[in-house]
Amino acid sequence: MTTLVRDIDIIRDQFPILQQEVNGKPLVYFDNAATAQKPRKVIDAISDYYSTINSNVHRGVHTLSQRATDSFEGARTRIAKHLNAGDPHQIIFTRGTTEGINLIAYSFGQTLKSGDEIILSALEHHSNIVPWQMLAERKGLTIKVIPMNDAGELDMEVYASLLSKRTALVSVNHISNALGTINPVEEIISLAHEVGAVVHIDGAQSVPHMKVDLQKLDVDLYTFSAHKAYGPTGFGVLFGKRSLLEAIPPFHGGGEMIETVTFEKTTYAGLPHKFEAGTPDIAGAIGLAAALDWMEEVGLDNIAFQENDLLSYATEQLMGLGGITLYGTAAKKAGVISFNVDSVHPYDTGVILDKLGIAVRTGHHCTQPIMDRFGIPGTVRASFAIYNTRVEVDRMIEGLKKVKQMFL
Repeated sequence: MTTLVRDIDIIRDQFPILQQEVNGKPLVYFDNAATAQKPRKVIDAISDYYSTINSNVHRGVHTLSQRATDSFEGARTRIAKHLNAGDPHQIIFTRGTTEGINLIAYSFGQTLKSGDEIILSALEHHSNIVPWQMLAERKGLTIKVIPMNDAGELDMEVYASLLSKRTALVSVNHISNALGTINPVEEIISLAHEVGAVVHIDGAQSVPHMKVDLQKLDVDLYTFSAHKAYGPTGFGVLFGKRSLLEAIPPFHGGGEMIETVTFEKTTYAGLPHKFEAGTPDIAGAIGLAAALDWMEEVGLDNIAFQENDLLSYATEQLMGLGGITLYGTAAKKAGVISFNVDSVHPYDTGVILDKLGIAVRTGHHCTQPIMDRFGIPGTVRASFAIYNTRVEVDRMIEGLKKVKQMFL
């Protein structure tokens, strides 16, 4: 099933923010890899929570607390179903992908010892580099990096050679936020498991754009953020296999995550509460559940079709423009395109496009090692969502023609 062009207007009408002008021009929003816009279904779900059932969850016996608890835990079940995660208790709520990775680095990191090795990839966001460096410094660990080729694809032969009995963890992203490369995570997971390593996948850029089946992947740990998947900011998910989550210590201490507390000793609650100290982001969970409902109503295949069509069209138009260098030309890509107008700083390109109402991201995209690999300070990044159109791509191309006229 594919999205018909005439349906896009119906989809766009569900996003209030898209109905505005920026600098006197209709908004073209091509910054979806940073955060996606929110449909009315999500906005209404969050508003309805605060308007009708706002109350703290779990221990309350009054009606509003029970309703809030039902909605909150119902969201956990909904999220688990969307990801085919199995037991909803394996779904841990976080503030986002970054906190999920830090949780793993702290809690799983407690089980590691000097001499253990962690494998990352050259395509990682800083959030999947820095926590591991901090852990390595504390514990005396070694970090190894899977290199990439000029197309932005990981060298899987080198990866296989890096694996050993000393490999404790492999942590890579599913899709590169800077280049759009879709990594072969199934093979990465399988090879790591052969040497007994635990695998974490950063799904921040995959959950919004494709069907993710956690049981099929057989991944140990998986993280993502709601705000990139049409949901609210400040909310995320960590999936972990039950045996692993039960074996590692909590990340935060406080209320909710305890079973008993005395001044002599505290015992911890079972999953998922063991990792969810304090009052949770109840509205965030409800908002993410509504976002996943919306995505499934639109159809994940339809989302992928539209974004892939835009990627192909934008790539063709950019290459036809001349004077454009593309970064990240992997055979398997998501709807992200990074480029520079030759000799023009990406910031300058972004400013001109913004004057024309076109929102793109410029800079290193929290992937400085990637930029160093290409010898550049950054790129212009256009990233697509289901509500974007070819007409909007054409407007960006016209904007880039003006950039060339001004600077070249």
